[in-house]
Amino acid sequence: MADTIRNISSPGYTDDLQPKTDVRAMTIATALIFMVGFLTCLNNIVIPHLKSIFELDYAEAMLVQFAFFTSYFVFSYPSGAIVEKFGYKQTMAVGLLVMAAGAAGFIPAAKYAVFSMFLAALIVLAAGMTVVQVALNPYVTVIGPPATASSRLNLAQAFNSFGTFIAPFLGSLVILGGAKPLSSAAMNLLSPAKLQAYRELQANTVVLPYLGMALLLVLLAIALASMHMHPHSTTGDRTQDFRPGAFAEALSEPDTIWRHPWLLFGAVGIFTYVGAEVTIGSLLVNFLGLHNIANMSEAKAADYLMVYWGGAMFGRFIGSAILQRLKTGKLLSFNAIVALLLTVLAMVSQGSIAMYALLLVGLFNSIMFPSIFTLSIQDLGPLTSKGSSLLVASFIGGALIPEATGKLADMIGLQHSFILTALCYVYILGFGIASIRRPEGSADLLPPVESV
Repeated sequence: MADTIRNISSPGYTDDLQPKTDVRAMTIATALIFMVGFLTCLNNIVIPHLKSIFELDYAEAMLVQFAFFTSYFVFSYPSGAIVEKFGYKQTMAVGLLVMAAGAAGFIPAAKYAVFSMFLAALIVLAAGMTVVQVALNPYVTVIGPPATASSRLNLAQAFNSFGTFIAPFLGSLVILGGAKPLSSAAMNLLSPAKLQAYRELQANTVVLPYLGMALLLVLLAIALASMHMHPHSTTGDRTQDFRPGAFAEALSEPDTIWRHPWLLFGAVGIFTYVGAEVTIGSLLVNFLGLHNIANMSEAKAADYLMVYWGGAMFGRFIGSAILQRLKTGKLLSFNAIVALLLTVLAMVSQGSIAMYALLLVGLFNSIMFPSIFTLSIQDLGPLTSKGSSLLVASFIGGALIPEATGKLADMIGLQHSFILTALCYVYILGFGIASIRRPEGSADLLPPVESV
């Protein structure tokens, strides 16, 4: 029997009585976002560690991020299909189990000290994250009023930043704290057998944190699968969890995500944002180790990753409050221009000025991802899951831009290679300015559709 209901899968959804945010659903979402942030940021500790163990150049070290973020591109579209068939909750549970398998893959990679095995484990881990995020980000936008969707996603992403904030501390303590790296000259004096034994010993420091994360992810998947989640709507309990694809047949005319320019321009915005953020996070430890910047050891420089990611965390909490009163496009434009100026300052100065300029970029990165994401999927309606898949596929910027920056760093030096990052912020600034005059999401009623 067909019922007249509103499209609760759309960020433009509203009801006769303006709904309040579903606190229970928001709590679950923030816990998952925290886990994604924590594991993603551990890459920033793993990269210099593997670079030292396997004597990699910058381009080779950036293969860690290339493998990780390429998975987002490869698995985003299948993830969207899973969301449409099984709904948000079951999709997130499956994604958590895949993440657990990827984290567990670090154990044999460390035992045999093979760089390619680390890359394979990262691909599986990122595949699981892709599945989770394709469902998770649009889910956050639909569990409350559409007018505060951007604020809500910024708040949730603040917990992602909390994960990225504490990951460098714990990662540095457990991974780099137990490592005793040798210089390249000393490693060249070792026999092949002793060199392999040294690499296995150093790589073993990643086992404990990734084993712990694998177990925790399994527990989260079990807990999530056992929960009963409701759409927040005054029309009643329609389904156990939202299934955005179920509304596609209600359209009077066929539609496609490629007809929505804001989504397409937003996908480029996500591409550039993720590329810029990941590039800085991945190379920050090496940047602070430069003689003309801070000349820090890897372990000490890793502590400053907390400043970079901590800035993003506090910025999202602050941004969530500001966006209750200020249009998303205005705040996005302001943050983009400041991030651009700080990146340029880090490129042309030296010492503490360059150091703190690059660290402060994290603060102004804060609201970019959730703001671009929300602006991009606004009013997509039944295409929300497909739009989310496209945006998550755009995370491949985190693979391509850091790799290109690594190659450029090998040619012209690390400090000047951040020109690519600066160009990313130029695009985000343009997107933000263009969105200032964009109207808020609509609250139109869709034609009758079946309950799920």
